[in-house]
Amino acid sequence: MKAFTKRFRGNVAGIAVGSLSSGYVLSAACADVAGWSWHACSTGPKAVRRARGPKDAVQRAAHTVDMPVRLHHIVIDAHDLPDLARFWTQALGWKVLSERENEIVIGTDQNAPVGICFMPITDPKTVKNRVHLDLTSSAADRNQEIDRLLALGARRVDIGQTGAESWTVLADPEGNEFCVVRPKETLIR
Repeated sequence: MKAFTKRFRGNVAGIAVGSLSSGYVLSAACADVAGWSWHACSTGPKAVRRARGPKDAVQRAAHTVDMPVRLHHIVIDAHDLPDLARFWTQALGWKVLSERENEIVIGTDQNAPVGICFMPITDPKTVKNRVHLDLTSSAADRNQEIDRLLALGARRVDIGQTGAESWTVLADPEGNEFCVVRPKETLIR
């Protein structure tokens, strides 16, 4: 595996090129000063996906042609990949797009702008997540959706809320926090 890193706006960005059992992968990563990291499996105007071989390693994504980088997957570490993927497919109304021994990808379809990727981990979760998902619904069904998520296996968690928040904090079956926020029409209102 070859890795390249560069400091960008106070963060460390890196690119690793390597081979997995299923083929080649190009992965970009960014870690903040505290060491929490995320990765998007793409760089440049071309989306990169796991491939069958070196000639099939790059696929152009039409909706990112003019973008230098795009969000590809939100990666969630999991002890039980199938169980957690099942929870999130039912919670979001998505489907399993790819299932391998060490990775399950879910999304609306294989050409969606972003998906969720579940990767195996053996370490226990010990602290609150530094990144979480915010879910929204209409005002009329917000409480019903919270009840539905609880019935799927989510649970209410206290991360220091005061009770005056416009969101409800839940955790998935493995303890990853997420919020159900008040109804939103756009990303900012």
